[in-house]
Amino acid sequence: MKLKFLLIAAFATILSLTACGGGGGDSGTPNVNNPASLVKKDDTVGTGAEAVSGKTATVTYTLWLYSASAADHKGARIESNSFSYKLGTNAVIPGFEQGTTGMKVGGKRTIEVPASLAYGDRGSNGVPPGNGLVFEITLTKVE
Repeated sequence: MKLKFLLIAAFATILSLTACGGGGGDSGTPNVNNPASLVKKDDTVGTGAEAVSGKTATVTYTLWLYSASAADHKGARIESNSFSYKLGTNAVIPGFEQGTTGMKVGGKRTIEVPASLAYGDRGSNGVPPGNGLVFEITLTKVE
């Protein structure tokens, strides 16, 4: 009889926690796929022209999904490419522009971008909603 009462009490507790949103879920749990803020790390400091607003930067980059449990936070690799863009024109995600501004030609930088400075809750082409990103960027030219 006592065991039956304990089982019923435990079941009732589980149900009440489920109904009120307690006892699980992601409430208050940090997102392990999203850095808390933008992180910039210079792997090589360049010596050429500086990437500043109004200038066109040419970069080579590799992109990974952010993963707190992966080495260097580099989860699944998404892409690798080269392109040019004009700084200060919102041509790229905010985290990418903030991460490249101030670099000098010849420099290589790793940036960790939170979802709020990337694709946010909507995600994009291989980037799940709410996921942060890791870029390795080499600045090859500034005009």
